[in-house]
Amino acid sequence: MGWLWAIIVGFVLGLIAKAVIPGKQHSPLWLTTICGMLGAIVGNAVARALGVETTRGIDWSRHAFQLIAAIIIVFAVDMLYMATLGKRRQGA
Repeated sequence: MGWLWAIIVGFVLGLIAKAVIPGKQHSPLWLTTICGMLGAIVGNAVARALGVETTRGIDWSRHAFQLIAAIIIVFAVDMLYMATLGKRRQGA
């Protein structure tokens, strides 16, 4: 059940990250989901390092770290995806 939640959270974080980033992203949905999953992992690690891993109630700070990490990762991966896609189209 843990993997299912990881995929669902990654999907949601990836979609929110795509919505926040200005302009059109060209990476496919499966790649966005993986980036969202990575954002959740990185965000959890940052929250743990800063001592806000768990709080009473909803962990807003942990979720904020997850979303920020997902936005950064989705943006970086989309840039890399477009760079490699452009090279393929040019025949390089």
